[in-house]
Amino acid sequence: MNVLIIEDELKTARALEKLITGIKPGVRVLASLQSIKASVDFLATNPAPDLIFMDIQLSDGISFEIFKETKVTSPVVFCTAYDEYAIQAFKANGIDYILKPFSKETITEAFNKAEMLSNFFQLNENAGKGIETLLQQQQVLNGKKSFLVFKNNKYQPVPTASIAYFYIRNEIAHLVTFDGAEFALTMPLDEIQRLLNPEDYYRLNRQYLVGFAAVKEVEHYFSRKLLLKLTLPTAEDLIVGKDKSTSFFNWLNNR
Repeated sequence: MNVLIIEDELKTARALEKLITGIKPGVRVLASLQSIKASVDFLATNPAPDLIFMDIQLSDGISFEIFKETKVTSPVVFCTAYDEYAIQAFKANGIDYILKPFSKETITEAFNKAEMLSNFFQLNENAGKGIETLLQQQQVLNGKKSFLVFKNNKYQPVPTASIAYFYIRNEIAHLVTFDGAEFALTMPLDEIQRLLNPEDYYRLNRQYLVGFAAVKEVEHYFSRKLLLKLTLPTAEDLIVGKDKSTSFFNWLNNR
């Protein structure tokens, strides 16, 4: 069996290789790669390994970028720290997922599962795409837990649960907390929306993204529009267009 390790921490990669060869003496570790670029180059110019052990956070980004840049037909065992829901999702999709620090037991289980599912990646042309989609779906399901902001020469995390709404002012996205604190963000509102759980936040229009916990009441407005009032004041009236009124009410009611 030929194995490829993709892990940017050299000490961790060496420990993983030692575990692998100890459990499976006949295994050949083809390479130990530290970056997306090196991984893409290797996979594009070499025969597919029988199994890949892959960390998610690499030196030059998230390893799921690999699947966008080259076709991956090998089964993958992800090795990192992530929440339990993601682990369950990957297992349900037939992809193993082990947490650091590694142990003989978890690596053995990964090999056992990979061998049972060896035909899956050979038969499924969209395996790599499925991995990427699964991660995106899981990220949306859980939602970003906090946003890092910079103010008064200091960085500080703002828990997402404390954010009442996001809005654009002077072409810059801002967040507003339930206690009225306001912080500018470096990412566009479209990106912020993608990172949030859609059950918790609703995109009213191009300017406002509001949290469910901040909704106070909704009134009928002119031309079948809605007037939304939050638990804290906003700089302008929040209007829900008639084309969004049904989806907005569904969002409010879908608890």
